[in-house]
Order: sequence, then C-alpha cells, then structure tokens
Amino acid sequence: MFIQTEATPNPATLKFLPGREVAPGAPIDFANAHEAVRSPLAGALFAVDGVARVMFGDSFIAVTKSHGEWQHLKPSILGVIMEHMVSGAPLLVEQSQAGDAEDEFVDEGAEEIVGQIKELLDSRIRPAVASDGGDITFRGFREGIVYLSMKGACSGCPSSSATLKSGVENLLRHYVPEVQSVEQI
Repeated sequence: MFIQTEATPNPATLKFLPGREVAPGAPIDFANAHEAVRSPLAGALFAVDGVARVMFGDSFIAVTKSHGEWQHLKPSILGVIMEHMVSGAPLLVEQSQAGDAEDEFVDEGAEEIVGQIKELLDSRIRPAVASDGGDITFRGFREGIVYLSMKGACSGCPSSSATLKSGVENLLRHYVPEVQSVEQI
C-alpha cells in the first residue's frame, strides 16, 4: 500500500492520501484524543506524540501537529494509517453522526435562505476547502450573520480568516443578499 502526502496551506497540517475512500459523506473531525474514542484509527493517530487534531475526509486524512517536525512525525503517522487500512478495522466503532445538525441555530422563517447558503457551501466552497485538507460546516444564521465551523487543516490555519472573509463571505453575499457577514465559531 502506498500512501501519498500533500501539504496544505496550514503548515501544521498534512494530508495523507491512502488511495482509497476514507470517510464517504460528511467529514469527521476529532479535535482531541477524547473525541477520538469512537474511531480506532483516530485514537491510534492521537497516540503518536505531537498529533493535535485529526480529520477524515472522503479520500484523505488530515493530521495537525502540535509540535515536532514533519520529517520525524510522518513515518509514525504513515505506519499507523497503513496498519489500520491493512487490518480492515472499521473507521468508527459507532456510526452515529448526530451533532452538527442538532447544534444549528436559525432565525425563524429563514429556512429558504439557509437552504441557499447550504447549497453554496456544498457545491462551491466545501470542495475547494477539502482540496486543502479542511472542511467548513454550517452552524447557524441569525440577523444576517452566517456562522460556520472550520475543521481539519482550516482549524487554526493562518490564512483561514482571510479565506472566511475574502472568499466565503464575498461569495455568500453575492448570491444571497440577506447575508451581511460570516463569522467562525
């Protein structure tokens, strides 16, 4: 098995591409080892000294480091990923994905606007962000402000605020006039 690596705009995050599907559907983000208890692979990655965050995308694994040099961390991370892929173990031990949709907040009567926002996020923004090893998810819409959560390589990336304001906010304001600004939570 050959696993490629790819740099992201966030120097603390690398994408690992195992050449097969990782997490079809919505990306799964683990901000710490405690959250990773439902994933044998994420748990094993957090056991590598220096791993601070793990995100599974459809065809990649984004790993964010807290310290250390990639030249020292990569061999251990590659070994963990390869061992997991070869073993055939499940990605998640419990498939419940509850959370994101339940935590959304929306102004009353704004369902059509939110539908337009989500469509733009899914069709134009998320694919571009995923190519950099991250994800942006909708969290809420109140009084003209769109609230988004940034995950994977986007979380803590030095250019994430510029991406959010210059890219995402401008696109949403162009297509959805009710959007006044975009904020990260």
